[in-house]
Amino acid sequence: MQPITLTDEQKDFRAAVRQLAEERIAPRAAEVDARAEFPWENFKECVAMDLPGMSIPPEYGGSGADPVTLAIMVEELARACASTSLMMGINGLSCTPIINWASEELKARYLPRVASGEIQGSYCLSEVDAGSDVAAMSARAERDGDSYVLNGRKHWITNAGVSEIYVVFAKTDPAAGARGVSCFLVERAFGLRIGRLERKLGLHGSPTGEVILDDVRVPAANRIGEEGQGFMIAMHTLDRSRPSIAAQAVGIAQGALDYAIGYVKERQAFGKPIAEFQGLQWMLADMGMKIEAARALTYRACAIIGEGDPDGELNAAGAMAKCFASDVAMEVTTNAVQLLGGNGYTMDFPVERFMRDAKITQIYEGTNQIQRIVIARNLLQ
Repeated sequence: MQPITLTDEQKDFRAAVRQLAEERIAPRAAEVDARAEFPWENFKECVAMDLPGMSIPPEYGGSGADPVTLAIMVEELARACASTSLMMGINGLSCTPIINWASEELKARYLPRVASGEIQGSYCLSEVDAGSDVAAMSARAERDGDSYVLNGRKHWITNAGVSEIYVVFAKTDPAAGARGVSCFLVERAFGLRIGRLERKLGLHGSPTGEVILDDVRVPAANRIGEEGQGFMIAMHTLDRSRPSIAAQAVGIAQGALDYAIGYVKERQAFGKPIAEFQGLQWMLADMGMKIEAARALTYRACAIIGEGDPDGELNAAGAMAKCFASDVAMEVTTNAVQLLGGNGYTMDFPVERFMRDAKITQIYEGTNQIQRIVIARNLLQ
């Protein structure tokens, strides 16, 4: 594994996405948070820059960007608006099973539409009693001729109600446990319904809700992979999407640090800028060091994905990146609020939003407690 050094193309791409984020995304971030609605204007800005197709291979209308470049995109968007970064990140999560396991027919039918921004996708794995314990899911898929009939409820689904396609995991053989899980591409038009949308601490511009499957008939041709491969597909996908959550966490932390630095340079106390007080300088130094360490772990995990994980490192590397970066994001954003004092506690300044948005990165796509179990198992092999 070679050290990660960004190419000139990646540096130019970072500059371009940062310009988009600073000029078009950041000015809307507070309103997106306050209105708690999907930011369609931001999505249109991303489509205009061809960002939805970045993770999709060129033969299906995308640009086939490498994983480090994808992380840069998510990071720079999250630096301005975490909700907007998630709408791009969920593309990678929902499309990874299609790209790696679906038939050519399914790829050709759906991937170009996602790449163009015509439709969006969601990933439906979690249930009320099956979050960390995925194999405990109760959703069922029963074969009926050339179709499957799906029943169940999926919870905590990002983009619920916005997406037109849903990658759904359900049991085709309930007695087989994890080996009985299969994966399906379900169009909303098949009869899938959206239930309750959550009222959340953060990420207000990204809807999270319940997906209801009530005798939803799905063509057998829309199965992704073979029967019984669903659990393997789910874990394979999460290993490759967790570094994206790490990138989001890095971006949130960087946004909070950048704002705090600007604030302490201007804020006066005892006749001088508070940036001149050593106690605050040390806080900033620790924040900066930890962000750089999180970024390095994130890019390393992404580079392993790009190399095809030849040495079997990704499971641990992705867990380390996601766990460390999200813990750093929570610490850095909390300290940014502290550096702004009373102002940091108000909604007139963005650091409280960064802090609220950071929290979910410690929870979704595998809690940090689960990540530590994954890391420990790899160390003890």
